[in-house]
Amino acid sequence: MTKETAIRITKPNVSAKSIALPVEHGAWGFLFEPLAAGILLAPSAATFWIVLMVTGAFLMRQPLKFLIPDWLGGKNLPRTAPALKYSVIFASLFAVGAIGSFAFAPIESFIPILAIAPLAIYQIYSDALRKSRQLLPELTGAVALSSSVTVLALAGGWNPSAAFSLWAIMLARLIPSILYVRSRLRLEKGKETRILPPIAAHILALISVAALAYFGLSPILLVLMIAFLLGRSVYGLSSLRKPAKAKFIGIQEVIFGSLTALALVLGYYLGI
Repeated sequence: MTKETAIRITKPNVSAKSIALPVEHGAWGFLFEPLAAGILLAPSAATFWIVLMVTGAFLMRQPLKFLIPDWLGGKNLPRTAPALKYSVIFASLFAVGAIGSFAFAPIESFIPILAIAPLAIYQIYSDALRKSRQLLPELTGAVALSSSVTVLALAGGWNPSAAFSLWAIMLARLIPSILYVRSRLRLEKGKETRILPPIAAHILALISVAALAYFGLSPILLVLMIAFLLGRSVYGLSSLRKPAKAKFIGIQEVIFGSLTALALVLGYYLGI
């Protein structure tokens, strides 16, 4: 055995992409759906900086999943150095975005960030314990990331009622989706699962968005989109569904999320 061969065997190949970027399609949807809606509905001088800040915070989570357990365990693995490098890069993006955001956005724009700070800490804690794929961390992650739409709206001059309604709308889309995907994947794997919680969550989301629309805080078009998602959940969890792989289900949810954000934006601009 040559020295070069021995090195290849003893030194595992570390994928930089897997350390730097989340692999779950849903995670990217949690980031981009509220950001896209906020950018299109409430553009301002602070928009770029807020997007940079939120994106930097989002990207930091992936390398920290590797870095924190390694540090706590006193380990120096082949992944540790790249994880540290990407953590520093993404933390720098967050810091620059935060400085720009504070320079251009009114101070009340950051109320949602203060509100979700404990959830962000819980996310880091869950990642360190390798529990990030459990239900509660996924739900708190959705709550935290969806707050960005309200930050953008407040920075863009929206009144607090309308701005926080956007957050509620995003949660009405994301939380039922999380419950649906988890139940759907269990069904596809032949595992026993409860279909009532995701369907009930969709019904509650529909009622909530319809109530917001009644008080003029949500477009009617969005109510129709949430109703469609309810129908999707009923069909997708029924015996009539077609078998699907996890990747297809994830991509499908990203598409549905994009359509929901589009319905929200068009509904506001067209007044429907």
